[in-house]
Amino acid sequence: MSDLISDGKTRVVWLSSISSQTAPTAAELNAAQDFTQRITPDGLKIDPTTASVDTGSLASRIDTGTVGRVGFQPELTFKRGSTPQEEAPYTTLTYGVEGFLVVRRGIDFETAFQAGQTVEVYPMVCGERQNQSPAANEVMKFVSPMMVRAAPSTAATVA
Repeated sequence: MSDLISDGKTRVVWLSSISSQTAPTAAELNAAQDFTQRITPDGLKIDPTTASVDTGSLASRIDTGTVGRVGFQPELTFKRGSTPQEEAPYTTLTYGVEGFLVVRRGIDFETAFQAGQTVEVYPMVCGERQNQSPAANEVMKFVSPMMVRAAPSTAATVA
């Protein structure tokens, strides 16, 4: 048994529209804006939270519960760049822009999207970009806060 290492095995693309959120096509994903190389190593934050619903009653002797709403507070940290291609995340992900963030995990970054692969598809709207404070020995960065605007498909299959 061996552990799956995440280095170089995540791909993140942005699309302004998508044919099917649960079954995006390989062609449209391969043609999407690929932001993977502009995201910092720790800059992909799309961790879900699940609320707890209290199911206890006046007669309860133990606390009981069930799952409630799932929420997301995504934010991506990007490196700034000196060319238009490198600056694409900064110029694309501006306040109020809607689109779809697609994340593929566990497959080499360089591998093209192919039918049958599992991806996460998040319908997003962008918040105000947050330029990060300059620091010695670091690249210039910005954070793009995003809001999930509809239910995501966290286990979509590429068509």
